[in-house]
Amino acid sequence: MASTQNPTRVTAEPNKQELFITREFDAPRDVVFKAYTDPEIYVQWMGPRDLTTTLEVFEPISGGRWRFIQKDKHGNAFGFHGVNHEVLAPERIIGTFEFEGLPESGHVILETSRFEELPGGRTRVVTQSVFQSVADRDGMVASGMEHGTRESYERLDEILATRRA
Repeated sequence: MASTQNPTRVTAEPNKQELFITREFDAPRDVVFKAYTDPEIYVQWMGPRDLTTTLEVFEPISGGRWRFIQKDKHGNAFGFHGVNHEVLAPERIIGTFEFEGLPESGHVILETSRFEELPGGRTRVVTQSVFQSVADRDGMVASGMEHGTRESYERLDEILATRRA
């Protein structure tokens, strides 16, 4: 279900090592923040609809680690992991993100997600991802990450709607 009311905006300027993902949600900031830090909610929205997410480690605290596996209908598994440098409820999460499927290591992304309170009980999430190189950033964009991000946020919209009902 596509969301036209709350589109996800991905901004990747040429020749820069960063990208920004901006999305507004029809839910209060503390509720949206909880969706990022509650393991039962997180697995319901993280990733595209055709993948299932399983948490192996999930420590949504400053200094905590995380690792999840996403599987497709053919049983192919994709691993991701990172470290939370700062988790400051309900304002921001700063941490690393690494896709384990790349042939060599060292493609670590530093991500900062800021949760902005908006009028009317709404929230804007702005995530800045800083890559090791422009090539890494461009590779991530070319991999289809924008599609996965949009579907993840559409799924989160659906979960947040049930919490308002």
